[in-house]
Amino acid sequence: METIVWVVHLLTAISLCGLVLVQHGKGADMGAAFGSGSAGSLFGSSGSANFLSRSTAVAATLFFITSLTLTYLYSHPAQQQGVMDRVKAGAVKTTAVVPVDASKSKEIPK
Repeated sequence: METIVWVVHLLTAISLCGLVLVQHGKGADMGAAFGSGSAGSLFGSSGSANFLSRSTAVAATLFFITSLTLTYLYSHPAQQQGVMDRVKAGAVKTTAVVPVDASKSKEIPK
């Protein structure tokens, strides 16, 4: 889950940077006089501003949501169980260890 949110977050951040850099600022009208005005005709006369601004708003909203999701995931970590935590206490059988008398044991010949 966390990996998916990270991937979406990074892709959204990259696309948001690209969308902001592609948009024309308010002072871009003078630049259109020197030949860069033909780029706006790709989406129609006023379609590029609406398309780019809406795309930027969607990307910014998605970036905000993934940021909040990652913040929540890191502030509430899931408790991980080890192998021994999963075993029930009653399920483990214990046996008594009986000590061996060393004087009665046979030695191994060399």
